[in-house]
Amino acid sequence: MAERKLSSTNYYNQAFLEEKCALNELIYLLSKRWMTEVLFSIEAGNNRFTSLKDDLEHISDHILADRLKLLEQQGLIHKTHLPVNPPRTEYELSAKGAELSDLLDGLCNFAETQMQFQQFTTLIK
Repeated sequence: MAERKLSSTNYYNQAFLEEKCALNELIYLLSKRWMTEVLFSIEAGNNRFTSLKDDLEHISDHILADRLKLLEQQGLIHKTHLPVNPPRTEYELSAKGAELSDLLDGLCNFAETQMQFQQFTTLIK
């Protein structure tokens, strides 16, 4: 995936925001398409790549692999390679990932009960 150009205004603005508050960096990470859904799907027990793909039927293999990599890099999930034939890889939430998922559940509840967002499908008609 393409990174931001280091000399761009967008890069400097994001760096400024991340310095102001770590929450800005977390929001930037979580705002990547599919990120929270991958996290929630793992929490729901989908711990293999194929079961995640089945649960998130419209996600591409490339994006799913990227999101899993980012979640693992941030310590939000653990990846386990199982020494079986054929080899298997399983994913599970770390303690940090479970804590974040609980916080996100609360935000989802707030958004559903307190906000008046229009559904995207109604916006494109």
